[in-house]
Amino acid sequence: MQFSARLTMFLIVFTAVFIAAPLHADPPEGYAFVDYEEGLRLAAEQDRRIFLYFGRYGCGWCDKTNQETFSDAGLRELYSRNYVLVYVDAEGTRRLTLPDGERITEMELGARLNVFATPVFGYLEPDGRVILTVPGYKTVQDFRDYDRYVSGGHYRQQKLLEFLAGQS
Repeated sequence: MQFSARLTMFLIVFTAVFIAAPLHADPPEGYAFVDYEEGLRLAAEQDRRIFLYFGRYGCGWCDKTNQETFSDAGLRELYSRNYVLVYVDAEGTRRLTLPDGERITEMELGARLNVFATPVFGYLEPDGRVILTVPGYKTVQDFRDYDRYVSGGHYRQQKLLEFLAGQS
């Protein structure tokens, strides 16, 4: 077989495998992220709030957040202690079951929570009710501030911006 024929065959096979293989977004390394349903179950069992991370394959801001922010060991310890960590692929087609029994896809869940770009981070009550969502790249300090706001129960009395203004 000539080189050009082998190259053509390789490109056809490579393209077929690449197209057939689903592309999934990955959560940051070193964290015990679980899927949405498992997260809801664990949060209810442990009476812990949920930290929900919407990411997607090829998201540069997700990669930046994973590499620069979630690589912080102190943040990993804080969030692993205070939350059930849930990761959702914002473009995922995997079916989820909501607390009320409704079945939707990961992408539909994102749309319901106004996730139109990634990353988006959400804080949820153990029963799945949304406390707060914040979009975009965030620093370690941002996540520490959000944790103080949520873990301290400040969201029950004031808006996030009011809380942050009082912290300076």
